[in-house]
Amino acid sequence: MELSPIQKDILITLITLYHESSSAIKGEGIAKVLKRNPGTVRNQMQSLRALGLVDGVPGPKGGYTPTARAYHELNIADYANESLVPIRKEEELMPSVNVSEIDFTTLCHPDICRAVVKLIGSVRLFDIGDAITVGPSPVNKLLVRGEIYGKDEVSQSLLITITEMISLPKKQIQYYMSSPVICIELSATLRDTFRVFSESKIHGAPVTENGQIRGIVTLTDIADGVANGKSLSDPVTDVMTHKVVTASPNINLYDVIKRFKQENIGRLIIVTDEKPVGILTQSDIIRVFPSP
Repeated sequence: MELSPIQKDILITLITLYHESSSAIKGEGIAKVLKRNPGTVRNQMQSLRALGLVDGVPGPKGGYTPTARAYHELNIADYANESLVPIRKEEELMPSVNVSEIDFTTLCHPDICRAVVKLIGSVRLFDIGDAITVGPSPVNKLLVRGEIYGKDEVSQSLLITITEMISLPKKQIQYYMSSPVICIELSATLRDTFRVFSESKIHGAPVTENGQIRGIVTLTDIADGVANGKSLSDPVTDVMTHKVVTASPNINLYDVIKRFKQENIGRLIIVTDEKPVGILTQSDIIRVFPSP
């Protein structure tokens, strides 16, 4: 069957809102998202019901739900099993829209990189010139930023000029951490610690006692301690940080990067059975990205 553009808009918006709430959607809610007259939406709903694409749910909490035929008609039959790929307009999350595909139309041009972003939701929510952010995608955490230069209301697609792309591989941090980890004994002095840093060419290490982590110390901690009157013969415990941020070697790199930002740290101690087995620094993460 051939649906009109407004019928496609209404049906796609209904499906999107339905999967957000798992309950029947009122016509007024669809009209608000599409910025349409509620009466127009109600009239179109009657046509969509006659075509077997929506069902009406009576009662105060009633509204409309999409049928299996609606998914088939829009070629999104597997939508319920797909991961959500969010899209933001001017940094504002668009909750009623999901991205189903990104097709890159130019990649090798030295100055221009463009793509077609196919939506599950209405392109009417976006305008030419809007800055958008797509992602992160579920596998490689692809994040795409760009500016809209065109819209296709028939295929519900945005045409964008890409300004930035970021992707992180879906690998665990054990593949990027430095191991075995060099540790500082709890009984060490600042001089002992500085000597280990110099010989090993590192800038930070966990402080341990019988294999258990008691703190973490960095070259900056030692410098600050000396600047504040500490002697190199003073114990490392005087300058170390007692709170240590740790992680399992089995978590993904993407999740670790969020922790670096949230905890405002420069290194993360990787532990197994509460014992340090590796260390991941910001420099290790930078090396993940290929050089031009």
